[in-house]
Amino acid sequence: MARIAASSRDAEFTEYAASRAGWLRKIAYLLCGDWHRADDLVQESITKLYVNWSRAGRVENRDGYARTVLVNTFLAEQRTSWWRRTRTGGTAPDQASAGTDVDVSLDLRQALAALPPRQRAAVVLRYYCDLSVDQAADLLGCSAGNVKSQSSRGLDALRRSFVQRPVEGSRA
Repeated sequence: MARIAASSRDAEFTEYAASRAGWLRKIAYLLCGDWHRADDLVQESITKLYVNWSRAGRVENRDGYARTVLVNTFLAEQRTSWWRRTRTGGTAPDQASAGTDVDVSLDLRQALAALPPRQRAAVVLRYYCDLSVDQAADLLGCSAGNVKSQSSRGLDALRRSFVQRPVEGSRA
């Protein structure tokens, strides 16, 4: 009987993980700015999710629970030693997106990567994941005012990074 329950649990988890891996990978990429690191974050998050799958089954919003695990994994990684975060070179996205301005997209990703981790997480959760201030605060484990200030500072920094500077050699 226990084998059947474990087999059913594993099948349910496998189906969920396979259907949501792409979505989690996009969020992870927006948080860390590197596709390979995003894959690592998703893998670690899915492993944590599997270990706590019975707990995840009891929550109303399983996607919210998975997103919380992913964001917490990202934030925990940011607190680790510097060598785990050091990049040896730039990486190109796995695939080109159709119908978008690649330069603007790359500029936005670069500006997003320059934000401190908590600001980046607040901006991604509020404006990519479309969470309310209260939902983002619950997920980040902080107050709604903290989410508002982190989001505001993050958006200000993103806006500043897109301010047009005069082209070198031209007269302003």
